[in-house]
Amino acid sequence: METAVESALRQQIIAWVLARAEANGGYVHRYDLLSYRADGRDLPLIDYSRGIRNPQGFGSTLAIVQSAHGPYDDVEDPDDGLLHYAYRSGDPDGGDNRKLRNAITTGMPLILFRKEQPNYYTPIAPVYVVDDVPEERAFLIALDESFRYMGDVRHLSAPQKAYALRLAKQRLHQPAFRTRVLLAYETRCAICTLKHGSLLDAAHIAPDSSPRGVPTTPNGLALCKIHHAAFDQNLLGITPDYVVHVDRDLMEEVDGPMLKHGLQEMQGRRLTLPGKVKDRPDRELLALRWEGFAGVGAAGR
Repeated sequence: METAVESALRQQIIAWVLARAEANGGYVHRYDLLSYRADGRDLPLIDYSRGIRNPQGFGSTLAIVQSAHGPYDDVEDPDDGLLHYAYRSGDPDGGDNRKLRNAITTGMPLILFRKEQPNYYTPIAPVYVVDDVPEERAFLIALDESFRYMGDVRHLSAPQKAYALRLAKQRLHQPAFRTRVLLAYETRCAICTLKHGSLLDAAHIAPDSSPRGVPTTPNGLALCKIHHAAFDQNLLGITPDYVVHVDRDLMEEVDGPMLKHGLQEMQGRRLTLPGKVKDRPDRELLALRWEGFAGVGAAGR
């Protein structure tokens, strides 16, 4: 396949994957990835059994899969924010490894699929292979093309490391957190049960800027965008017993059907919780958050 043709097809694929994920709420199902077609032919976007996808005719790798429970030691370095993606086992110069290595030369963008749970993937794209580390039997994967031009990515400067870590938080951790939370809540708002994934967010109970603001499901709530904004602005609070309360002043306002049906009628509702107990909101974190809301002025105190 000519380089220009392959590049255009990659861009088409990346755009489709990201649009599909956003419509769902940040994730794509395995069936959709295996069923993708381009120009009238089947073009699966992940391999049936391997973590590296090298379609026939492509000069370099199209997609890689990262799984916390997989057979490889894929590690995001906490010091530089780069993903150390393990070689495929066997010959380090074998086909899969060779095409990943070739991506360093071609600069072709890849898709990183994070396998959050069986059959569900969070796509991160575009990402780039920026170095080969034979002594680790791993490739370095960057979340921004700029790292291709930074020289020695194994020894980044302090500002470069800070940039990489910020990117990892924005493009890796936050999308993965959204997927985990929305899947735990079966892609519906915990307050109003809206089920349109593109209109749902993963809200932190303890802010991600705080020491306890870890991106885990017990620190998350699947909320539609209006309830997420209201929760963040202390216009809506949730007790440790999972009961919703609306700000006292907001309850007294008169401002059309959105305020009435979207917020005021949520007063006293109980959260729709995940089926798995381990995924339910941490009561201690809710209690800390509730203290801040109650101090502002909770209705029904």
